[in-house]
Amino acid sequence: MLRSFFAALCLVMVSCASGIADDGVYELRIYTCEPGKLNALNERFREHTLQLFEKHGIENIAYWTPTAGEKEDPRLIYVIKHKSRDAAKESWKAFIADPEWKAVAKASAEAHGKILAKAPESVYMTATDYSPEAGKVNQKKVYELRTYTTAEGRLDNLNARFRDHTVEIFKRNGLDSFAYWTPLDEPKSSNTLIYVLEYESQAQAKESWKKFGADPAWKKARAESEKDGRILSQRPESVYMVPTDYSPAR
Repeated sequence: MLRSFFAALCLVMVSCASGIADDGVYELRIYTCEPGKLNALNERFREHTLQLFEKHGIENIAYWTPTAGEKEDPRLIYVIKHKSRDAAKESWKAFIADPEWKAVAKASAEAHGKILAKAPESVYMTATDYSPEAGKVNQKKVYELRTYTTAEGRLDNLNARFRDHTVEIFKRNGLDSFAYWTPLDEPKSSNTLIYVLEYESQAQAKESWKKFGADPAWKKARAESEKDGRILSQRPESVYMVPTDYSPAR
């Protein structure tokens, strides 16, 4: 029995050394609002939705809205967590059927009319083996959601580069990792990496990316990883975001 205990302990230590032992399923959801309706959506989440999510076994991880730019970006971007894919299905089913949610949705529609401009976008994801555990946000920080799409058959190469080089070089240059995920469903499961970084400010982010791009270790890692061809098939997608006032925070 003692031998079995130590064997199990070793397995846990190995898992922790290589990344995080996280068998949960994350879900990235993006809601695009009709013009002028983002505040109404935030109000509904703040006063009702988060509590109902927790009631039905959905863990609230982080909620953001894009930073203000020249043009309004009326989106709510958030990440939640489920115990499993089956659990997610059952949780969503129970949430939608909940009389309290039905009453909230009805009252919201009567007060504000149509809030969403289109159906919510949803991506089920799993944490990479090199990701830190996605924790609570810092309300004073700025975040960046980045999506990388690889050439065919190159996602493993991209993950290896992040695991062996990029994450550490990020840290050295002031790019703090929040979490890294890969989608569970095709076609994105074979060609997409989604991750979030944390900064003191958007100005600091710009300066840190500049230092990262000039870092000799990054230049070497990129060159070596692309000896047999480029890894990305297109430019990364990037959205700078700030936490909502109701996002779980540290």
